[in-house]
This record gives sequence, structure tokens and C-alpha cells, in this order.
Amino acid sequence: MLSPQRRNDIVDALRRGTVPTRGLDCLAVGLERFEPAILENLDAVERGSSVFKAIRGEYGSGKTFLARWMQERARSRGWATAEVPISETETPLHRLETVYRRMMERLATAETAEGALRSVVDGWFYALEQDVLAEGQVQESQTDLLMERSASLMESRLADIHRMAPAFAAALRGYRQAVAGSDTAGAEGILAWLAGQPNVGASVKRVAGLRGEVDHFGALCFLQGLLVALRDSGRPGLLVVLDEVETLQRVRGDVRDRGLNSLRQLIDDVDSGRFPGLYLVVTGTPSFFDGPQGVQRLPPLAQRLHVDFATDARFDNPRAVQVRLPGFSQGALEEVGNKVRDLYVEHSRSPERLRRMADDAYVSALACAVTGELGGRVGVAPRIFLKKLVADVLDRIDQFPEFDPRVHYKLTLADAELTLMERNARAATTPDDVELDL
Repeated sequence: MLSPQRRNDIVDALRRGTVPTRGLDCLAVGLERFEPAILENLDAVERGSSVFKAIRGEYGSGKTFLARWMQERARSRGWATAEVPISETETPLHRLETVYRRMMERLATAETAEGALRSVVDGWFYALEQDVLAEGQVQESQTDLLMERSASLMESRLADIHRMAPAFAAALRGYRQAVAGSDTAGAEGILAWLAGQPNVGASVKRVAGLRGEVDHFGALCFLQGLLVALRDSGRPGLLVVLDEVETLQRVRGDVRDRGLNSLRQLIDDVDSGRFPGLYLVVTGTPSFFDGPQGVQRLPPLAQRLHVDFATDARFDNPRAVQVRLPGFSQGALEEVGNKVRDLYVEHSRSPERLRRMADDAYVSALACAVTGELGGRVGVAPRIFLKKLVADVLDRIDQFPEFDPRVHYKLTLADAELTLMERNARAATTPDDVELDL
């Protein structure tokens, strides 16, 4: 049973119409076929390998859900994770320095939900001190000697990082010195620069011997340095999700080509072993992987990602570089609805009444009604169905003793609450529902 806080986090996310970030095992439906391959990948990365995986699926098929489920599984094993939505303006794929910056902003561990870079770096320095103490020649009470020996060990460990990312190593040294000297502002500034943040003061950079800002190529070197720090501090891997890469199809042609080439570069670097300890996942729609404005526009990338999906989906290979999500069936939609109802009942005010008023038959009827309103397209229905189930039905049953959803509730879908894809899926039931572009 989940804790009340974890249960509330999940329910609140569904009430807002978003995918929860934690507790996804409670809602997972149909992921069993992927789990063995994903666990194999996690094991391989923990042994020092690196893995790339592409997840394809139409809107509503569960790409974000699967990606977050993978992150949650990784964090439960001590990993760090980061989810970066690719965006035309904020996080364009052809500018890897912005991708790296968002990665650092969203870096998460089991202990820190977001912005975990400081805890990772501090954890690395703590691990250095523990290694010194383990040698038995220095006592914890010998503060100055411990600092000196750990600094010496830091330099030897930084030798590996220095070869890959000298500026990353210099920033770590500067951060360590600032912390030791109680220079809070300096430490914060150096950490911000290390995270790829622009506009860090020149005085801060001067103290640490840093220049300029993290650029496209420096971002990849810094990622190498981060992986070393994670490994040395006991983190077995880093799982990075680049979500919604299909946005590349909407940008200017030359920008799209550079973004596709950046993706090819990342795949090649993962395959070459440049990033031991990295599990890189991208999600996108079939049109991105198969259409002329996506992966097929760059033949070398198309070759790397090609998977034969002509066979029956039942025999898809979960170990392939690209996997497809078939989307929700009506039965799966009802199953996840029942899971949400059961989760809601835990810690509710009136569990017996909730189960009676929102029984399996009612959940099934609501799922069918939502799907019908969306033109019968089950794959588009999960988000709005779960939002309606929680906010319009379960919340009201829980709060109002007189409320009976079969009597007092009628499903309505307003355009304002729907995404563009959901609006396009709505069925036109009368001639007045057909929009004419005059």
C-alpha cells in the first residue's frame, strides 16, 4: 500500500490531467512485455555499458508513462535520472548545451525530486572522504588532515575527468575550495556554471579559473564528467529521457537537419562507449521515425534506428533499438480506470461508498462514453478519461454524500480542457459540429 502522500501525488497529477512522476507501478497496464528487456538494459549499464532506446507511439499510447516508469525503476536502484522535453524554443535538440542545462535542472534521485546536481557533487566529495577514512591512516576528528588527504585523492580521481572535461574538473576544484572557505555565493555560482547556466558572474569564474560558458561540444564532455562523478559516489547509472523529439518536424529545415544530426551523434557516442553508465531514451511519434520530415531525412540516422515493424505487433522485439507502443485498447483503458479507483479508495473518507458508486460497471461505462466523445479513438482517451474519473466523479462521491454519478453526472467535454489532438478526435454528431474554413 502506498503512503498517503504518494497516493495524493498520483491522484493530484491525474486530477490535473498529467502523468504522475512517482508511483507508476500502481497504474501500469501492458508494460509486462517490456520489463525484462528494460531490466537487462539497466543491468548492462550498471556493468559499465551504455544503452540507447527509442520509444515510438501515437499520442496517448503511453510514451511518457513508460519513460517515467523506467525512470522510477532506475531511481529505485540508486540511479540518477533526468527527463528533458525537446522544444522548438527552450530546448532545441541541435543545441546540446541547452539540453545539458535542462538535464541538470531536472536531475533527480530517489532522495531529490529535481535539481539534484548539488547533492550528487556533495555526495562525490563525501565518498572521497569516506575512502580516505577507510584507509585507516586518518581519523574523522583530524579535520585538516582529512581535508588535505581527500583533496589529494580528489586530484587523482579528477585525472580521469580532466582528460575528458578539463573545465568540468576545474569547476569541481573551485566548488570544493569555495565550500571549504565558506564562500556560499562562490560555491553557488560555480555550481550554476557547472550546470550550464548562462550569465554566471566573471568574478566567480575567475576564482575557479573558468572561461566562457558551456557550449555544444563542451556539454558532451561535461556529461562524461558527470557520469564519472555519479559512478564514484555510488550511483550505478544515469537514465536520460529526451521526450517529444517529434517537435523537430516543426522547425525550419536547416535547424531540423542539425537536430537530427545531433541525435545521430548521440547514438554513435553511446554505441562507441563514450558514455559508460548512460541509458539514453528518446520518445517520438511514428511520423517522426517514418515520415519525410523526421528520421528518414537523414539516411545514416534512419539506418541506425530502423526496425522491421511489418510483422504482427505481438512478436515485436523489446530488445530492439526502437520499440513501439500499440496504444490502449478499451479493455486496458477500463483496467487502468479500475486501478485509479482502487488507489483513490485508499485513505478516502468513504471507501465502501466509493466502490459501490464507482464500481467496475460504471468505470467501464464512463470509459466508453469518453472514447465515444473522442470519435472512438481509444488511444486519445486516457488522459481526459482519468481526469474526468478523478475530478468529476470520485472527488464528488468522496465529498458529497448525496452525489450519485449515475443520476447527477453527465459527461461533457469542453474544447478549453482538451488538447489539440483530443479536439481533432471529437466526433461530429450534427452538421453544426463541422467547422468550415470560410
